[in-house]
Amino acid sequence: MADGETSILTPADVLGPKGFIARRLTNYESRPEQIEMADAVAAAIAEQRHLVVEAGTGVGKSFAYLVPAILAAGQQPPDRKRKKIVVSTHTISLQEQLIARDIPFLNAVLPIEFSAVLVKGRSNYVSLRRMQGATERSSVLFEKEEELIQTRELRAWSRQTTDGSLADLDFRPLGTVWDEVRSEHGNCLGRRCPTYDDCFYYKARRRVWNADLLVVNHALFFSDLALRREGASVLPEYDVAILDEAHTLEGVAGDHLGVSVTSGQANYLFNKLYNDRTQKGLLLAHNLGDAQKLVMRLRALFTEFFHDLTEWKQENAAANGRLRKPCPIPDIISPEMYTLSSMIRTYAENQVSQEEQKIELVAAADRIDGLALSLAGWMAQRFDDSAYWVEETHGRIPSVSLYCSPIEVGPTLRDELFGKIPSVILASATLSVGREDFSFFRTRVGLTKTDEVKLGSPFDYKKQATLILADRMPDPTEQARAFEEACIERIKRYILHTDGRAFVLFTSYKMLKGCADRLTGWCAEHNYLLLTQGQGQNRSLMLDRFRQDGRAVLFGTDTFWQGVDVPGDALQNVIITKLPFSVPDHPLLEARVERIRERGGNPFMEYQVPEAAIKLRQGFGRLIRSRTDTGVVAILDPRMRTKYYGRIFRESLPDCRVVVDDGVGPLI
Repeated sequence: MADGETSILTPADVLGPKGFIARRLTNYESRPEQIEMADAVAAAIAEQRHLVVEAGTGVGKSFAYLVPAILAAGQQPPDRKRKKIVVSTHTISLQEQLIARDIPFLNAVLPIEFSAVLVKGRSNYVSLRRMQGATERSSVLFEKEEELIQTRELRAWSRQTTDGSLADLDFRPLGTVWDEVRSEHGNCLGRRCPTYDDCFYYKARRRVWNADLLVVNHALFFSDLALRREGASVLPEYDVAILDEAHTLEGVAGDHLGVSVTSGQANYLFNKLYNDRTQKGLLLAHNLGDAQKLVMRLRALFTEFFHDLTEWKQENAAANGRLRKPCPIPDIISPEMYTLSSMIRTYAENQVSQEEQKIELVAAADRIDGLALSLAGWMAQRFDDSAYWVEETHGRIPSVSLYCSPIEVGPTLRDELFGKIPSVILASATLSVGREDFSFFRTRVGLTKTDEVKLGSPFDYKKQATLILADRMPDPTEQARAFEEACIERIKRYILHTDGRAFVLFTSYKMLKGCADRLTGWCAEHNYLLLTQGQGQNRSLMLDRFRQDGRAVLFGTDTFWQGVDVPGDALQNVIITKLPFSVPDHPLLEARVERIRERGGNPFMEYQVPEAAIKLRQGFGRLIRSRTDTGVVAILDPRMRTKYYGRIFRESLPDCRVVVDDGVGPLI
């Protein structure tokens, strides 16, 4: 090497048995699978290609993409612009792991300078100007004593915090309070703001624009993607996108590329403008009598509209609430909302001299226009290639929700993400179906040309895990009640086998509740702590109690199938009651199934089975989280063995010892 020439580091120089990490950690074990993944990520970034990579549990995915990303950003020649790389995750726990543990460690280990920041949505930050305004107008804005107390507490906090975001607060503020003090795009004076130099959002924004590595969540990533279609953005331009937990992409993208209007959303907006019962609101502070009357009229119109819509739905819409053509109820609300926003804008422009008050009013008008636009679009079904439906909830406060979601997100992602970003890396432990088939995932997200890498887990599943397939079980579709009765007895049998220490995963809350009610007394007899989702308990608190108890049993639905990490002896048993097929009559699934059928395809085998197989892999993956974990996964659904598609599910799971249990003799 010539004098002054710097060697270019490779992932193996960092992750290998003699690499930088091995020199720092005495018990470090280099993993070939991790280096192989890191090399593939490095090649995709260098050659501007897309990559789909499936890496089994224990590979160490985060280091396998962080190391090549940091090397790519930090080793650019002086005459080239540094690469900007976005890393997106689905769960908060992984995001926190990256920003609090993995990235600081690599920053300390690597002989390369790089900067990384956690990007938060703007609404996470307090606006100092709005904070002051809310404090001064608190008697007009708020009716509850708790709201007034929190406003004072937030004011004191805003004077001493160095971060200015919700994460720095030691309490969770009420939505009504935070909504009055948070930073907002449409309610910002920019450089004209008297607090601009101290603004927490703009300080964070400058760090974001200067950083090499941006850590975001999928919600923010796809919100930014949706904005880019309209010519705006939240994130700066970037060269590489790395999306971990990529198996969730279709669902998250659909949520953020669609539209929703709810009765609660409308009521909340109108209450912020003018609440005739409490005599509070923005319009009252400006003595806008005509606008106040229009708000009261709109509130009545919305109530009447939602009532008429639910009555029409009962007679004309499908049982699942789906609307295949526009609702015939005339849209008299949107024009009135545009009139209200125009009144507020005219007043703000012509009669308000204070810039702070003017921008507050204009922001309120923008929110009115946004709701009106969404409602008008939903009513006329203006959003092409989408499914439209209505949902009702009948709790203490009944509500009606209008939804619109793209039937397929693939075309949008193909054009707006894969077609515009030079290198997109999609990583997860569960992307393929069967042995090595990525076609389902690639089709659903619109990725036509990409490199593929499938890496196994370094864990020895044949020694660490046993798969129990329940035999002599009723078919859950043909004999639903008998199946649930049989599940009760099998759940008891398998819980006793590991003396608790079990997750029991359900596909519906109804079955979960039924089984929990039937097994509460039995768990009490055996002194098992029974934790059930849906009892108002926070998921993190439930997991903490599960870990601490040591013999607990946890009943969970959808959110416990993925993103849950309980290594060690506390979890030795995962009982899966049914194959996790999506609810077949959900409007969006129904529309997707119809679309596949229209093309001459088989929606069950092309969509429903692959989707369920990936989710089953997620549920199985809760068991083995380290090299020392051991235990059993028991699947009670007999279709694993009795149906022709059961082979696809079996081949999708790790290669481990299999036991067919008839529920009578010795278990293992």
